[in-house]
Amino acid sequence: MKAKNCLIFGGSGQIGSFLIRKLTKNNLRVTVVTRNIHQKGLKIKTQANAGYIDIVEANIFEEKKIEKLFIEADYCINLIGILFEKRRGNTFKNIHTVFPTLIAKLCRKYNLEHFVHISALGVNEAIDSKYAISKLKGEKNILDNFPRSTILRPSVVFSSSDNFSTQFMTLLNRLPIFPLYYSGKTKFMPIHCSDLTNIIYQVISNGSDTQIIECVGPEILTFKEILEILLNLINKKRLLLPFPLAIAKLSAKFFQLLPKPLLTEDQLRLLKYDNIPSGKYKTNSDIGLPSKLYFKDEVKKYSYMWRDGGEFSTEKYGFEDIKKKKLEFN
Repeated sequence: MKAKNCLIFGGSGQIGSFLIRKLTKNNLRVTVVTRNIHQKGLKIKTQANAGYIDIVEANIFEEKKIEKLFIEADYCINLIGILFEKRRGNTFKNIHTVFPTLIAKLCRKYNLEHFVHISALGVNEAIDSKYAISKLKGEKNILDNFPRSTILRPSVVFSSSDNFSTQFMTLLNRLPIFPLYYSGKTKFMPIHCSDLTNIIYQVISNGSDTQIIECVGPEILTFKEILEILLNLINKKRLLLPFPLAIAKLSAKFFQLLPKPLLTEDQLRLLKYDNIPSGKYKTNSDIGLPSKLYFKDEVKKYSYMWRDGGEFSTEKYGFEDIKKKKLEFN
């Protein structure tokens, strides 16, 4: 029996790496589209079982080239998203609205079995955010053009290759004072990348009549609690200082000028809203796929890199236990 083919956009990132391993391990072929095959091709190829992956170099604005990829596809998965806008077409509108709409139309034209699109939790509530507005418009256009679609709205996604826990541990390592926006009270339900990719796989393999699923981890944590967990794991003490909104806005204006902004004005607006289920849609638990991996337990597995001693951290290798055993032996 011929293996079915999944067409993946955004396969070189955190979620893509986990997803390629999951799909190919379960005998699904993947075609991964990347903008730079020379820079990212080798990394992508090593994630898959041999013979189960094709890598195609294409820009998302090359419509004719992209359309040809749908001829042999059974499923399509879109993982592409940005947290801040850049010049040369990398705008929220292009990435979150225009391109997903194009994919949905091509899914309809070539009669694909299913389309899975990764959006974001909380987009209904954050009506003053350009990011959220673009995501919401993209979702609507997808469902209007291809009803056999499933929109997944994850909370913060984390793993050892994320830009969330790892970035904050780096900053907490270097900064004596860390700012708390909105007093650090914003709520999140972090979901591990492997749990999210399992949801994607189950939707693809078993189908789903649910068009929007809110994907969350097993616990609610405030932003302050997340930082406190990370500080505990890397064995550091830092002052977590609430910032007045006026100063927060000023710092965001400055940070967003950097090549990779630490914070933008739009992200600051997003932080006003809790990143937890709205109650309007089913969650992954409601469809029988609860997340099982807790934030602290999983981050602990790789947090040693930010502790004193890094990969040679005594806690990682249990040197203290070895010393005790030596003393007992003597």
